[in-house]
Order: sequence, then C-alpha cells, then structure tokens
Amino acid sequence: MKTINNLKKLYLLIAIASVATMASCKKFLDFQSPSALNIEQTFATTDNTGNEILSIYNKAAGRAGFGSNLAYVIPVGADDFSAQGNSSFDPTQNYAISNYGASPLTGSLYDTFTQLYAGIERANIACKYIPLSSAYSGASKVLMQRYLGEALTLRALFYFELIINWGDVPATFVPSADLPSQFLKNSDRDSTYDKILDDLKLASGYVGWRSELPDYGSLRITKAAIKALRARVALARGGYSLRTTSHLLERKPDYLKYYQIAFDECNDIIQSGQHQLNPSFENVFKTLHSPTRYDDAHELIFEIAMWGGFNDGDLARSFGTNYNGSPTWGKAGGGPNALPTYFYSFQNGTDSRRDVTVCTYTVGASEGKAVNNLATLNCAKFRKSWTAFTSASTLLTYGVNWPVVRYADVLLMYAEVANELQTSGAITALQALQLVQKRAYGSNPLPVTPSDHDGFFTALTQERLLEFGGEGLRKYDLIRWNLLTTKINDVRARLPFLAAGAAITPSNPYPFAPDYIYYLPSTFGNRDCTTEESTQNIYGGINNVAYYTANTAVPGGYTRIYWRKQMGTWTAGVLTGADFLNDPGKGYVCKFQPNKSELLPYPSKVIIENRGAVQQNFGYTQ
Repeated sequence: MKTINNLKKLYLLIAIASVATMASCKKFLDFQSPSALNIEQTFATTDNTGNEILSIYNKAAGRAGFGSNLAYVIPVGADDFSAQGNSSFDPTQNYAISNYGASPLTGSLYDTFTQLYAGIERANIACKYIPLSSAYSGASKVLMQRYLGEALTLRALFYFELIINWGDVPATFVPSADLPSQFLKNSDRDSTYDKILDDLKLASGYVGWRSELPDYGSLRITKAAIKALRARVALARGGYSLRTTSHLLERKPDYLKYYQIAFDECNDIIQSGQHQLNPSFENVFKTLHSPTRYDDAHELIFEIAMWGGFNDGDLARSFGTNYNGSPTWGKAGGGPNALPTYFYSFQNGTDSRRDVTVCTYTVGASEGKAVNNLATLNCAKFRKSWTAFTSASTLLTYGVNWPVVRYADVLLMYAEVANELQTSGAITALQALQLVQKRAYGSNPLPVTPSDHDGFFTALTQERLLEFGGEGLRKYDLIRWNLLTTKINDVRARLPFLAAGAAITPSNPYPFAPDYIYYLPSTFGNRDCTTEESTQNIYGGINNVAYYTANTAVPGGYTRIYWRKQMGTWTAGVLTGADFLNDPGKGYVCKFQPNKSELLPYPSKVIIENRGAVQQNFGYTQ
C-alpha cells in the first residue's frame, strides 16, 4: 500500500536528517542544547513538529532497538525460545544475555540502554516545547496535541523497556538541559511506572482511533496502541519484579488497582470494534515483511517500522527460518531456537500456530528442505522468503517490522485481569480466551478450560505461551507472574524425559519421540507454513506422524538427523552427552540464578560516565 511505503520512506529521511540535527548522546544523560536544535524553528509549524516526532520513532528501530536486541536478544531465555551459548562462555557476547550470563561489559546492553535514553531525551524535548509552540493553538492545536500524545507514548514505551530489563533506572521527564545535574541516581520503578501510566492516560485523549487516522495504519501510535501499552505497563506495575532492597521477587499489596487499569483499557479497545483477530495467524506475520498488507482485521495494533536501510535490524536475516545456500533466497535466518519441549507443547495436527511459530527445516541447495535436528528448530514467524529480497540483493537488512502489540494480546490481557478481578465487561474472560483459541484450532475441539480462578489462570499462561512464542513477551510474563524460575526448572525436568523416550514410563510425556528422523530432499515452494511442513519427505509419514512416532527402522538411502538422540543418550537410567541441558557454557539458560537474573547488569560505561550515581544491580560487579 502507498501509505505504508510512504511512511517508511519518510522515516528513513527523518532518520538521516536526525543524525545531523539530533545525534545520539555520547553519554546516556548527555543533554541536547535547545539552541543547537533551534527550538523555535523545530516546533514552529505542524510539519516541522511532525518530522521531530518521527525522529523519536526512529529510536525504537535498529539493532539496538526492536530490530534485534529488544526483539530476540534480550527477551529470550524462557520456555519458548533460547539461544545456545559456547563451551568457552564469553560474557560479553550476545548469547550471554540470553543465557543470563551477561556482564556489565556486554556491548549490546550499552547500545540498547543509551539508545532508549536518546529516545527519551528527544521525547522530553518534544513534550516540553510542543505546548509552548505558537502552533499549539487555533486550528492546528488538535494536530499538535496528537503529536504530543505520540511523544508521551514513545517515552513511556522506552521507559517501560528500561524498567522491565534493569529495574530502578534513572528517570527524568524534562530535557537534560533543564536538569541541575547530569548525573542522576536510580529512581524508584513504581514512581516511574505511575508517571508513565498518567502520561498514557493523557495521551489517549490526544490521539484518535485507527479509523480516525487512516494514514497511520499500525506503523504509528493510535488510541488503541496507547491503551494496550497502558494495560501492559499496568500489569507489570501490578506484577512481581525483582526488588532492589530485598533482592526478592515481590509485588505490592495494591496490585489489583493496576489490574483494574488494565481491565478498563482492554475493555475499551474491545468495545471500540477498531481491531479484530486476523482469520489467518500466518498472515499477521507476513504483513510485517511486506508493503502488501494481509491484515484487514487490523490485528496489528502497533508495529515498529524498519526500512531495509542503515537503521534497520536483523529480523529474518539473523532470526527466523533458515536459508543456507538457497538459489533464490541465499543465506538468512537462524538465531535463537525453539525449545524441543516448546515444539511438543502444541497439540499435534490441531493447533495451526505450531507451523507458523516453529520451523523444522532449512532451505538449502536446489531449494531443498533439510530437516533440522531437535535442538535447532527456528522461529517461523520471520522469513526472508516473505520479503522482496532475494539472493541477488546485496542488502543485509530486509525491512521487517516488529509487532509491539496485537489484538490477540489485548484479548488475553483482558482474560487474565477479568479472571483476577472476577468480573466481565464487553465479553467474559472465557470468551476472550476462546476467541484466540478458535482462530488457532479452527474446527477442531478447543482445550477444556477450568472455571475456577487458579485453573483458568493456568490455562491462560499456557495460551500466552502458544500464541506469542518468539515475540519477546514470554520472559516478562513469567517474571510478573513469579513463574520464571518455575518454568525454567520445568523445562530442565522435562528434557531428560525427552532424551529417555520410551525408556521411562509411564510418567514420560514424550514416549513417542523418535530417536532419529530420516528424510529425502523435498522442494521449498514458499507456500503457506503448514503446507511446507507437511510436504517434507520424511520416512514414516508426514510431519504430524513422523515427529510423533517412535521407530527403530533404518531405511536405506535416507539422510539421518538426530532427533530425540540430540538431547543425549539414556542408558541404564543415566543420561550422557546431554550438552543441550547440562553443558556449563552452552546448556539451556546455563547461567540463570533466581533472584538475580531477572534483571540485567547496568553497563560499566554507564556507571563510569555517570560518576557512580547509578548503582549496579544485585549480584553484578561494576
């Protein structure tokens, strides 16, 4: 669509211009001189102000933003996707972040931390000077208020990402030039949360619904995006987090107050009728890859726009379905892998999300599909073959957008808080949950959902796992529920059962898993995900049979791939060769420590540049 293309082109132009006019801070709290920005001119007209707002959006994109680090480097390490480390573990590498072994010297943490604050500084300037502008009056006031609402929301998004990853981060809501000191101490996260919740409430009154802003699409903030983000922030504020003083995961006694905020915001979105579920789960993610929109239902409420340029990211290039020597698509994909236990969490043959979420093959020479081993299953939601880039392209970035919030998330947040508050609004908690399930299961029977509070909550946590795999939400869900340690331990307990197969009965949930998968090459045709999975030439039947049937046959002429055996060897009650589970450098979340790993270390450069005013998080050295 022309609107989408034009927005992306405009973002690129603004990004280029902003390098000269508003460069990223050398230090995370370095100030931008108002005189250097020519404030009077910058906010004098609606056009100039609009361009300045786009420069704030720019700080959400790129590898340090949602193009990589905030998408799949920092958020992974739960019970859906993980990134394998290295036997000679290096705490400065990205895989260390995903395995809870990052150090204050990990460069990507500094990049992300400072980029978020650069966005906050831009937003602070806009929030101060827009109301002071001569254009903030008369016929142009409504538009200027909309821009103010966007700036308030982006600032809230940046602070939210900082808090869920670092905790009590320094917070300022005025331009750095107005501060008496550039060296700020840690701020209480609850106070910062309360401030951005207030800001989001204000912003929602300034920005219209999707239908009132047709040029915005889902690439810019609309009322539903603000309300959905406010619900997400409220759930974090009302949930558990690792506290600075006690070094324990705790939540405050007034948490139901924040659940009520989340309920009200989600209920408003549902009642608005502005957004629905896309009938096709796959098309939600295809839409992120192309100017062609496959989301007439507007399930995508807000996405971070990339543009295949210098400030893009690595979605589909370093995270997604694997292409290795494909004549058409070249080399792309890989990244964090779906856990074997996650793959087997989906109901076989009935849950349509499995094949869109987890890819079991690599596309190689002659467009042949080769089966991956059980430890290297890729995220299928991001695919180079859904973009316009082929092996002939010299670009290493593909302009794939990141989904910040979908309507499915609104429904499941609503179901969660309606259950917690034991209330209902536009629909019941069960109806909200089942809307998501019906899209997933189609005409197949839905899972039975318990009606009691605890049983419903357990079903809800499982549904969020299946719906949002690879979308950067799961770790933070588990933390706010105080379930991260529990779920990590559950995976660790299940992996030996998977390695043992039928050798352990009757309590083994995976007695059916085959030792190996045998396959012949099959051709990748860039068809829908389920078709590509089911047309692999696997000995023993289609994927829904072969991956779920233990076999001892050794067919001639087939390529053998380790499947259950990839998890280790179970002999006489002893598990050996289980590097995926037990290796101290590359085992599953090998450096995780409860009551420490829930927060990241502050980068050393931040502490040094801030003259020690920022205190390091518990358990980390300076």
